[in-house]
Amino acid sequence: MIVGGSTTSVLDPLVERYLRQLRVEGGLAINTIEAYRVDLAKWQHYLSTHHRLQMSETIAPSLIAAFLASLRRQRLASSSLARMQSTMRGWFRFLVRERIVETNPLRDLSARKRAVVLPKILTKREVLQLLDMPVGASPEDHRDRAMLELLYASGLRVSELVGLAVSQVDLNGSCLRVIGKGSKERIVPMGQTARDLVAEYVAHVRPVLLKGRVVRALFVSRRAQALTRQGFWKLLRQRAQRAGIAKPISPHMLRHSFATHLLEGGADLRAVQTMLGHADIATTQIYTHVERSRLQEVHRRYFPRQFRRRSSRVRR
Repeated sequence: MIVGGSTTSVLDPLVERYLRQLRVEGGLAINTIEAYRVDLAKWQHYLSTHHRLQMSETIAPSLIAAFLASLRRQRLASSSLARMQSTMRGWFRFLVRERIVETNPLRDLSARKRAVVLPKILTKREVLQLLDMPVGASPEDHRDRAMLELLYASGLRVSELVGLAVSQVDLNGSCLRVIGKGSKERIVPMGQTARDLVAEYVAHVRPVLLKGRVVRALFVSRRAQALTRQGFWKLLRQRAQRAGIAKPISPHMLRHSFATHLLEGGADLRAVQTMLGHADIATTQIYTHVERSRLQEVHRRYFPRQFRRRSSRVRR
């Protein structure tokens, strides 16, 4: 069955075994595993409905090419197509490794390059609009203010923010012990403003929300439960609207803004990579493209000698 473009039929047990192996042995994040699950469900659906084939059967490269072409006709984003190809490469490597099939049909298929898409960011003025809004009287208002300040000050992923435990916060050292993708741990500074707001929240606001109940999560609701990613997304959009920020906003835009503003201020690329938790510095380098793009726009708008293209014809 297909609901909203995604496959919801039961996955082949072999796929579940592969995903379990990725989770246990590969240490991949839950969100990554779920992305692989969606991709492989699409592949399974295509095989079963178009060719009556099973996931464990030997597949011709031409069949995979036809599947990818069908996705392109659906106008999937270039990044989604690249991820699908990456998912299938891992899947067929697994089948060969487990001796379920003899050859990898993707072995000679060139990898699809991802289009470089510059991350969307908030300007420094917009960040100040968002963070310096007047705080209401409710405990939730004070909690939300601390969360927003901490997210921007540390460049956390939203899953890392809502997953923080009290034990991961070092108020004396003004830093966080973050468990990121692949269960990798990193130490991230949070700055004085964020440190003070989190300290005030822990001392005076969190106990009001918990009412004596014991919870490991740092940021909690009145039900003594950790906030969800969806819950934080909702409160962020509400606060952005109240702050007068017209553009669509997401938690990841604050992470992008954190990195971009650091590099604008002269921060070392390797240091930013460490704080963001990127395994590959090439991932961090995208923010240098953001800065370059911004400088080109400033130059285009304000440099006085902007010549229009003239005809190359020579008058006779």
